[in-house]
Amino acid sequence: MSEIRDVVVVGAGPTGLALAIALRQYGIDVVVVEKEAWGKREARAGVVWQRALEVLRDLGCVEAFLAEGLALRRVEVVAEGREVGGIDLGAGETAYPRPLSIEQDAVERLLGERLREVGGEIRWSTEAVGVRTSDDGAVVELRGADGLASSVRCHWVVGCEGSHSMVRKALGIPFEGARRPDLQCVQINAEADWKHPYAPDRSYFFLVRGASLGVSPRPGGGYRFFCFSTDPDPTIERAPTVEEMRALVADAAHDPGTTLVPTDPPWVNRARFQDRFAGSLRVGRALLAGDSAHLWAPIGGHGLNTGLRGAHNLGWKLAAVHRGWAVDALLDTYATEQRLTARKVMRAMRHDVLELPPTRLTLLGMRLAGPHLMRREWFAGRIRTVLSDLTMHHRESRLSESTPSRYRSLLAGDRLPDLPVLLDGRRRRLHELLSYERWTLLTAPGARVDDDRLRRLTDGYAMPVEHVRPYPARSARRRLAGAGSLILVRPDRHIGISTDTVEELEAYLRQWFTPRG
Repeated sequence: MSEIRDVVVVGAGPTGLALAIALRQYGIDVVVVEKEAWGKREARAGVVWQRALEVLRDLGCVEAFLAEGLALRRVEVVAEGREVGGIDLGAGETAYPRPLSIEQDAVERLLGERLREVGGEIRWSTEAVGVRTSDDGAVVELRGADGLASSVRCHWVVGCEGSHSMVRKALGIPFEGARRPDLQCVQINAEADWKHPYAPDRSYFFLVRGASLGVSPRPGGGYRFFCFSTDPDPTIERAPTVEEMRALVADAAHDPGTTLVPTDPPWVNRARFQDRFAGSLRVGRALLAGDSAHLWAPIGGHGLNTGLRGAHNLGWKLAAVHRGWAVDALLDTYATEQRLTARKVMRAMRHDVLELPPTRLTLLGMRLAGPHLMRREWFAGRIRTVLSDLTMHHRESRLSESTPSRYRSLLAGDRLPDLPVLLDGRRRRLHELLSYERWTLLTAPGARVDDDRLRRLTDGYAMPVEHVRPYPARSARRRLAGAGSLILVRPDRHIGISTDTVEELEAYLRQWFTPRG
């Protein structure tokens, strides 16, 4: 008889590992299967943005990431050899104001260590070769490194194995989209001898006709040089040579004396891209996440981040439905929310003037208007907002419900900002009052509601809910003004419902939560 598990996650990349951690924190029995012999030893993705750092906090490993990565403070922009200006990357209303430079091999290692801490299991050299689903679960067919076949019965299976997802193909889900034309990225990790001073918290963009060269400091020294450019010869598949990269950097940076020395271990790569979305992210007991569900050109470095946020969204919902705390429809909101989130990210990155290969008109506009714009805080703030993901929301979701009001500063579906508050006379941050393992009901100070009635209401449902009545600090009062007397916050820090009446809260709980048996 085959073994039986709660969840099988196929793929031990960042998304699969993050999802497994989230499920283990809810006590779900999960196994991750990965056809490779060990985690990736390739650099790949390089930046974790602010919202994803909050995700890592919920997964219990953000401190390990901060200890190993480099906090980025500023990006400088140079167009055709002329300095355009710089943008401070720091964001407010979060405990993690700066993005983190850290490469994907380290991301996977740290997530793997955290998964072991919470009792998770990874089966390396184990390929998932087939999936059969039924109304009450799935069977995952496996093949080990020795070629021997086995199978695992599970209540749920999640495909996180990338663009060639076996799970997606087995389910017959189309992967809609096409190749991104005339775009390639070449990159190398190297020490540089050039005219630009090294600072571990500063990155650069050098823009020339048809090419955008990004330069980001990397942990361990040196830089990640990555260049998005037009693609005159798509038949070239080999990685660029060190001399090719040196010449490219020298040309873009207008520094002909540039020399590059590859780091150890070496990392050099050429990549081309596709923009694709799975037709659905859920078919019964099977789901898709990460690159199995969506992928696009890594403009803005948001592929890894969107995958982590998707795992964060899926983990608590899958655990709640599996444990019988919530109705099955809750899991459908993962699919709709994540597809819309990915599409928003793709649309935003299609207008990223810093990383897309610039045209002649783009360069002219950058030289003429760029210095003026970069001195304007509203412009820098808009760039930070797009990059940080802190304002990404789920307002369109069925799970988001607000009482209509033109005075609302926060709406259901918004990420709750991490503002200073007072609780029992102590100064705290709002996010310190939240937990990924439960919902949190925030009651505004002075709200005319019966706390005992509220507790009796939430205690009538299986889903854990913590009650908190914080008092906003002076600097936070305007931000929270009109947000509603009762704010029910999801485990992933997004607002589920914002209301002024207990009756509306009760109707919301009745729709999504399972009554306590």
